[in-house]
Amino acid sequence: MTTRATRTLMIGDKPRRKIRRYRLKSADGPTHDFQSQIVRAGSRPGNELVLDDSAVSRIHFEITVDDVGYRIRDLDSRNGTWVDGYRVVEMYLPSGCTIRAGSTELRFSVLDDEIDIPATLSDGFGPLVGSSLPMRELYAIIDRAAPSDVTVLIGGETGTGKELVAHALHERSPRAKGPFVVLDCGAVPANLLESEVFGHEKGAFTGAHARRAGLLEEANGGTLFIDEVGELPIELQPKLLRALDQREIRRLGGRNTIALDLRVVAATNQDLSVEVNRGAFREDLFYRLAVVQLTLPPLRDRRDDVRALAEHFVRKAFKGDGPGAAEVLSGIDDENWKRLELHPWPGNVRQLRNVIERTLALSEPSAVAFDLPGSETAAPGPSSSAPHVDLDRPFAAQKRDVIAGFERAYLEGLLARHDGNFSRAAAAAGIDRMYFKRLLKKYR
Repeated sequence: MTTRATRTLMIGDKPRRKIRRYRLKSADGPTHDFQSQIVRAGSRPGNELVLDDSAVSRIHFEITVDDVGYRIRDLDSRNGTWVDGYRVVEMYLPSGCTIRAGSTELRFSVLDDEIDIPATLSDGFGPLVGSSLPMRELYAIIDRAAPSDVTVLIGGETGTGKELVAHALHERSPRAKGPFVVLDCGAVPANLLESEVFGHEKGAFTGAHARRAGLLEEANGGTLFIDEVGELPIELQPKLLRALDQREIRRLGGRNTIALDLRVVAATNQDLSVEVNRGAFREDLFYRLAVVQLTLPPLRDRRDDVRALAEHFVRKAFKGDGPGAAEVLSGIDDENWKRLELHPWPGNVRQLRNVIERTLALSEPSAVAFDLPGSETAAPGPSSSAPHVDLDRPFAAQKRDVIAGFERAYLEGLLARHDGNFSRAAAAAGIDRMYFKRLLKKYR
C-alpha cells in the first residue's frame, strides 16, 4: 500500500498541489528530510543524497513524488536497489519500508507537514500552451530560472516541446535580444560535430578553406540550446565541459582563446543518470548541465491541455485568418473533441500538431473529423494481440506507453464489470482499494 503524496487545493478557479515531506534515516548515520519532487541518491557529490558507500553507484536511485505516491526507480545501478528485501526496478514506496543500496539501509517514512508546490495562474507561458497543473508548475520554475544565467537541463519524451521551453527561458531572460543558437547533437555527423561546435581556422583540416566560427561563438551574448545532448560523442564531452567551466574556447587549428558570454540550455529524451552509470555520459558534464532540471510531462499526463493545444494549432494553420479558424473550430462536435482527448498520443504534442495539420488538409472546413488512424487510437489492453510498435521511438518511452495502456484498460474494465464498485474491483485485482483509485486517477 502506498501513501498519498499530494492533495489538490484551489487558488481562485485553479487547482494547486501540496506535497507531504518524507524522511530517509540510516541506522548509523544522519536523518535527511526532503520536500523536492525529485531526489537522486548515489556515491558522488552532486546527488541530493550522497551515500558514503563504495558499493553504491555514482547515481544509484531516485525518488520522485506524484499524485499516486513516492516512486523509487533504480538507475541501472551495479548492485541494484532493494525495498524490504526485494530487488526493484521501479515501485511506489509504502511508509515504513527499508531501502537498501549497496550496504546502506535507509528507513523511509512520510512526514505529516505539507509543502506548497509553486504554480502560476497562467494559461500559457511564452510559446508554451496549456493550463493543466503540471504545466503551471513548470511555468513557475521557468519564471524563477529565466532571469539568471543558470544552466538548465530539460528532460522529457520526444515531441513534448523541449525547444519551446528553451525559447521561453531565452525570451524571459536579459539575453532576449541576443541570438538563440541551436546545436542539435543528433543531426550533425560525429566527424563534423567538433568543428560545428568550436569552429575552425583556415587549413585546420582538409576542406577547411576559410575560417569559420562555431556555434558556441555564434551564441555570444545570447543562449545556446544543446538539443539531444545525450547524443554528444563521449570524446567531445570533456572539451564541452571545459568550455562551459572556463567560458572560453579555441577554434580547431587556432592558438588564440576566444571568450564566451552565453547562457546554456540543454535537452534530452534520454535518462542521463542511467547513461552516467553505463559510462556513456560523463558524470561531471551531467552535473554541470543539471544545475536546474525541468521535466516536460507527456501529453497523456496533461489531457486537459489537448483541446487548447488543438485550437492553437488550428489558429496557427490559418495564419491570422480568425474567421476561417473560428469556422473550423465551430464545426468540431463533442464526439470529435472526446476522441482527441482520449487518444494515447505516443508522439506527444508533435503528433497532435501533425494530426491537426493533416486533418485540416483533408477535411471540409465546416465538417472537421480528426484523422486518427485506428492503429494509433486504441490504447494497448488485454484484447490487443500486440501493441503498436514505433521503431523510431526509444524503448523506455514505448514501454511506459504499453504499461499505461494496460493499466487503464484493466482498471476501467474491472471497474465496469463490478458496476463502479471500487471495493469489489480492487478486491478482484488483489490490490488495496485506495491504491486502485489512485492508479485509475492517472487516466481520468
